[in-house]
Amino acid sequence: MIGSALVRSLRADGHEVVRLVRGPARGADEVAWDPRRRYVDVSGLAGCDAVVHLAGAGVGERRWTEAYKREIRDSRVLGTAAVAEAVASLDEPPKVLVCGSALGYYGDTGARAVDESAPAGDGFLPSVCVEWEAAAAPAEEAGIRVAYARTGLVVAREGGAWGRLFPLFRAGLGGRLGHGRQYWSFIALHDEVAALRHLVDTPGLAGPVNLTAPEPVTNREVTEAMSRVLRRPAFLHVPAPALRIALGDFAADVLGSQRVLPGRLLGTGFRFAFPTVDAAIRAAA
Repeated sequence: MIGSALVRSLRADGHEVVRLVRGPARGADEVAWDPRRRYVDVSGLAGCDAVVHLAGAGVGERRWTEAYKREIRDSRVLGTAAVAEAVASLDEPPKVLVCGSALGYYGDTGARAVDESAPAGDGFLPSVCVEWEAAAAPAEEAGIRVAYARTGLVVAREGGAWGRLFPLFRAGLGGRLGHGRQYWSFIALHDEVAALRHLVDTPGLAGPVNLTAPEPVTNREVTEAMSRVLRRPAFLHVPAPALRIALGDFAADVLGSQRVLPGRLLGTGFRFAFPTVDAAIRAAA
């Protein structure tokens, strides 16, 4: 979802974009890769000014069996290693590699606000994020500027957590999850794309960068905003035990709280078009 929106944005501004595809390349705008085998057709990357790598299995797509947890981890770590090794091998490497990451790095922060200076949290997703970012080391060692885009919950109709919320709330079936006091650090899809381009275009901006709106809100506040913007009732409540039964290990992350601030984005002059949750929902609706 994010990559497709980024491609549209770049091409609309006249940039030439090539996409990594799992399978044979079918045109000049495609490059074959196989993340599991850590293979990338490096000839297709020659001359690129920037590489953006966002691929990874969806954390909310399936119940977290041990096999799917391996898929979540391997899809990120092996894919990042493949891209980092490929760009590092080029005679003329790109100026920057923007590598996907996530706010899962911080774990459950409760009501405590954190920025990029905070350490990694405990648990499965923080450990995945640590390995994910570390896999880009070959690019850093080759002297390429590497930025880690620690993305929050993207507000969009097309996919992700919010892609599931919109149909439920439109049908009047929305409601808070658990006690509702857990913080959700969100970002509008428009701002996510703009922030990724900011990472590409800002010299010296390297390391972790939180891609999240400046005003995190609680799940209760998300529920109220969705009801308000979409003009639908939201009286339902999904209790925590039911979520744990339905989602297994993933329920801990749905019920967990992440109050994460975009310190480095704001510090480098980035301006959010949709800084509030109401504005982000309206932009997606």
